[in-house]
Amino acid sequence: MTIDGYCGHETAIADDELHQHFTDLLHESGIHILGRNTYELMYPFWHDVAVAQSESELINEFALAFDAIPKIVFSTTLERADWNNTTLLRSGLQEKILELKQQPGKSIALGSINIAAQAEQWGLIDEYHFVVHPIIAGRGPRLFQPGGGRSLTLVNSKVFGSGAVALHYRKS
Repeated sequence: MTIDGYCGHETAIADDELHQHFTDLLHESGIHILGRNTYELMYPFWHDVAVAQSESELINEFALAFDAIPKIVFSTTLERADWNNTTLLRSGLQEKILELKQQPGKSIALGSINIAAQAEQWGLIDEYHFVVHPIIAGRGPRLFQPGGGRSLTLVNSKVFGSGAVALHYRKS
């Protein structure tokens, strides 16, 4: 996320330190839910990096963690999901998230803006992990729409060498 609230991979600072942060979050998660656009952005790139180990040590570690985690892709248009540990779900996203929340285990990671925005509207997000990049994008998709509003409690924060800030919040 940029300082002005836009979300998009084009404006993110993707250095080793940030990849380590997201690797740690993946290790805390038991499943990762993606939309079609994010799935197509991530696969086959991260799978190929995981197999070839072709990047820096920390980026390779991120690729391995992302490749290994069970994934659900929610899409009404995707024909198939070829990534290992990936299930394609065409409907019932809200019900699936509710079902997963009832199961014991690690957290559920929502890795797509549209998926997270829907889950937010349904009140299904208990914790938020944002990384705010020191960039003013001026345009792009937003996670939150005007209206509503929730009170959050800051759990933790971390400043990266790049100037990006990781913020961890819980619902109040």
